[in-house]
Amino acid sequence: MPKAAIVMGSVSDLDVVKPTIDILKKFDVDVEVRVISAHRTPQMAHDFANNAIENNIEVIICAAGKAAHLGGVIAAYTPLPVIGLPVKSSTMDGLDSLLSMVQMPSGIPVACVAINGGLNAGLLAIQILSVKYPNLMKKMQDYKNSMAEKIKSDDEKLQKELN
Repeated sequence: MPKAAIVMGSVSDLDVVKPTIDILKKFDVDVEVRVISAHRTPQMAHDFANNAIENNIEVIICAAGKAAHLGGVIAAYTPLPVIGLPVKSSTMDGLDSLLSMVQMPSGIPVACVAINGGLNAGLLAIQILSVKYPNLMKKMQDYKNSMAEKIKSDDEKLQKELN
């Protein structure tokens, strides 16, 4: 079974992470969710990243706000793909978090989704996993087809309403 981990810098990030958890579960991806701070529990972050492969984790999503170094710290210790999920902060509306995640030094990549983009973080993790799991690829194709059908249906309703 495919497995993803979601690591939050603080339990206050849970509202942003809930759509991530929900979409991963909808696609039958096993999810491990943790609260680990890059700054307040650096040894935990180190241990988590170093043991991720042994724990059958295949992709890691890191949600953090403000300085948002969590994704970079995790990525420094593991060869697994890491997705940054910037959390909107009170100081700069999440721009600080976004920039902390996307401005990684050469050699330590962290993919990044939109500020508070929990759903897309989960979908990106599923797309990464689908390279190994063909059933996920099929489910992702079905998901995208259902989105397209919804838009077509919405357009048809709008055209009837306007005409």
